[in-house]
Amino acid sequence: MTGTTRRHPPRTPPSAAPGMLRDLLTDRLAMMSTAIERHGDAVRMVAGPKTLYLFNHPDHAKHVLAENHGNYHKGIGQVHAKRALGDGLLTSEGELWRGQRRTIRPVFQHRRIAAQADAVAKEAVALVDRLRSRAGRGPVDFAEEATGLTLGVLGRTLLDTDLHAFDTIGDAFEAVQDQAMLDMVTMNKLPVWLPFRTQTRFRHARVELGRIVHRLVQRHTAGDGADDALSRVLADAEGEPDPRARSRRVRDELVTLLLAGHETTASTLSWALYLVDRNPGTAERIREEAVRVLGNRAPTYEDLHELTFTTMVVQETMRLYPAVWILPRVAQAEDEIGGYHVPAGSDVLICPYTLHRRPDSWTDPERFDPERFAPDRRQDRHRYAYIPFGAGPRVCVGSNLGMLEAVFVLAVIARDLRLTLPPGHRAVPEAMLSLRVRGGLPMNVHTV
Repeated sequence: MTGTTRRHPPRTPPSAAPGMLRDLLTDRLAMMSTAIERHGDAVRMVAGPKTLYLFNHPDHAKHVLAENHGNYHKGIGQVHAKRALGDGLLTSEGELWRGQRRTIRPVFQHRRIAAQADAVAKEAVALVDRLRSRAGRGPVDFAEEATGLTLGVLGRTLLDTDLHAFDTIGDAFEAVQDQAMLDMVTMNKLPVWLPFRTQTRFRHARVELGRIVHRLVQRHTAGDGADDALSRVLADAEGEPDPRARSRRVRDELVTLLLAGHETTASTLSWALYLVDRNPGTAERIREEAVRVLGNRAPTYEDLHELTFTTMVVQETMRLYPAVWILPRVAQAEDEIGGYHVPAGSDVLICPYTLHRRPDSWTDPERFDPERFAPDRRQDRHRYAYIPFGAGPRVCVGSNLGMLEAVFVLAVIARDLRLTLPPGHRAVPEAMLSLRVRGGLPMNVHTV
């Protein structure tokens, strides 16, 4: 590329900077959506001292995440999570990341997930039993229940332990997300020791997460040949000669696994129940399918391929409300994306939330329509028009377990219960490290 031929993406005007800074603090989804609506699929968003390069075409996603992935390291937001997560799988780079990925990948092999399906089903049935006990007694926060469920699944399937005893995990990670977003918007300029509420909660959360990891390691009793994630992380860390570095390595990897292993699926389940309630008839179709496939028993791994409509509902939920709503990267060397020059060191954003709403990829993209994912409607879709789990070498390693979990839970809930929002309540998305429901999701429980 030469200086005379370089094209630069359209730039947001200086007059837009105050509004963008406000949205960066309060409504990051609006910030992304507005920039694309006004400037197209490639935008330079200038917000204060920061310039963000937002790209919103499937070809752009393919280039950044797959074709030239080596040039793009983790970026804004994820880097700022390092204060809490350290150098875990979500934030690490290079050989450290490759080693962590090699360590954890076998835990998510199809063979092992199939063997753990019964544990997922037991947690799903236990959730239904808890919800049934609340029928007719006023709203229950389903977002909180979903967090408890996904932590239970994580403990059973990946850590060979019961995480229900660690009832502070959900609150601790909420504090972590709040701090990561504060660090992002302040560019890490705010010392963590300042006595603001967010900072104070985060300091307590970091200590609590350290205690939880210590207790998990102390309780660990797996024998030789154990292939759960905790055993593999501990075995891999044995090669670290420095005890303090070894302890920090175990802590970083387990804290990251705890967050990533429950947060995204809990978010997806909350949005799925919200959308099912908002779209009459969907719950009945899921229920009819569950009754036909499962009868009165718990689901098994073999049932997953028969719960086709339920799977389509989960996929459409992740299109509209992808838990991983933003994929931030930093260009290591200058590059060209979609014909536009990107300088070295630039913050590059791929936003699944906006990418999944492109009218040329999805007819009436704001409408909830699970039939989009019927097998005969997938052939002509761009491979990178739908990336709820990311793409390329950094694609989510736990995507298959997450899908199994979401489909099983949605099926048994729809079969046995009906969950409805209180009249007038509207769920509002909150773009943090994941796309969660702001303030929780109150739902009334009815038996069927």
